[in-house]
Amino acid sequence: MIDEETRYGAVRSRDARFDGEFFFAVETTGIYCRPSCPAVTPKRENVRFYATAAAAQSSGFRACRRCRPDAAPGSAEWNVRADVVGRAMRMIGDGVVDREGVAGLAVRLGYSARQVQRQLTAEVGAGPVALARAQRAHTARVLLQTTELPITEIAFAAGFASVRQFNDTIRTVYASTPTELRAAAPRRGAASRRAATPSAGIPLRLAYRGPYQAGEVFDLLAAEAVAGVEEVAGGAGFRTYRRTLRLPYGTGIVAVDERLSEASAHAGGWLDARLHLTDLRDLTTAVQRLRRLLDLDSDPYAVDERLGADERLAPLVAARPGLRSPGAADPEELAVRALVGRDEAERLAQVYGKLLDAPCGTLTHVFPEPAALAETGGTLGALATALADGSLRLDPGADREEAQAVLLALPGMDPRALAVIRTRALGDPDVAPPDEDVPDAWRPWRSYALHHLRAAGETPPTTSDLEEHRS
Repeated sequence: MIDEETRYGAVRSRDARFDGEFFFAVETTGIYCRPSCPAVTPKRENVRFYATAAAAQSSGFRACRRCRPDAAPGSAEWNVRADVVGRAMRMIGDGVVDREGVAGLAVRLGYSARQVQRQLTAEVGAGPVALARAQRAHTARVLLQTTELPITEIAFAAGFASVRQFNDTIRTVYASTPTELRAAAPRRGAASRRAATPSAGIPLRLAYRGPYQAGEVFDLLAAEAVAGVEEVAGGAGFRTYRRTLRLPYGTGIVAVDERLSEASAHAGGWLDARLHLTDLRDLTTAVQRLRRLLDLDSDPYAVDERLGADERLAPLVAARPGLRSPGAADPEELAVRALVGRDEAERLAQVYGKLLDAPCGTLTHVFPEPAALAETGGTLGALATALADGSLRLDPGADREEAQAVLLALPGMDPRALAVIRTRALGDPDVAPPDEDVPDAWRPWRSYALHHLRAAGETPPTTSDLEEHRS
């Protein structure tokens, strides 16, 4: 937690490290911004701070047109925290409120709707409805400014219940009508909008903060790629990762380029991506799942500061600042793959996976859903059955301890596969391999520490290594 004077210092220095971690609003203009906004710094007495864009919007402020605060990377806090607020924020990001309402969110969390509303409002300054509304507004802006889809179609694709609700929200958040917002799109997007249709795909910029080691992420994706479901093409530094997605309303294909934006350096930047969806209502969910796969909402400054203080890790962190701990685009798929390995996963995809209506290059299948694997028998069958009947949940709002308890109870569950599932599917940043001693000094970023060791060709320390180092 940082105090308001420190936050104002970040605003005054336009510190991009805090983009998405908090927002500031200016009472005299009625506008809210990200900390790195290039506009003239407002006087301290006119500034108010908010934990989320939704909280600023709920207080009557509209988004800045220069810094686009709604497009800032998400706060790393919500992915790290395992409490009800962190779980709720992850589920709202995944579109649960849009699909199931606040009641559905509360059921998934195991709390009453009133309790969820109270805890979210106290922690982030906005309830689930306001948070989902801010997310819908952002999705709508992306579609308005990157596609030529009819405005009515965009309204429902973004998750709004009516065109009137859509129009009112856009006016409130952006001080523009949808038509004006589309006309104000940056010129660089004008040409691409003509080609951005459901069949051609939606172009996206996936923002991140701080340095980003894309090479290591794409190396891992290439090494793990399941034929028919994923592919990595191109030379190092210029690769493109493509995969199929199983989504709530349909299927999708995503392509992400490895090359970092010119602005990336150490202040943050973006990865270029393109989404092809059979149902545009899946846009928000697809983006959030892709962000988790690529670990785009991480706070590399916090991770590197902690791990860089360790004598063994310091040179590794200096060599690879901003190294990420990739997650999963589909946590249920990741669990199966962690258990059976890549070769068997490829066989399962071909035998049980859903065939795409129109193959796209080497992409031919969507990885099978758990119900299709429930009759396979053995540990895989037990895992698939638990996922299919809901006794095991790996969605963004799952309780990590409960999920681990269920996984441990499955017959034949491999402890190392379980550690991978907890790290990748459940997004836990602090997982150590079983039967290996990893220093407590690396908490709460042990998952990242292990990625540093592996990237350097090293292994986690054993007990004898630690004793020798202490002596």
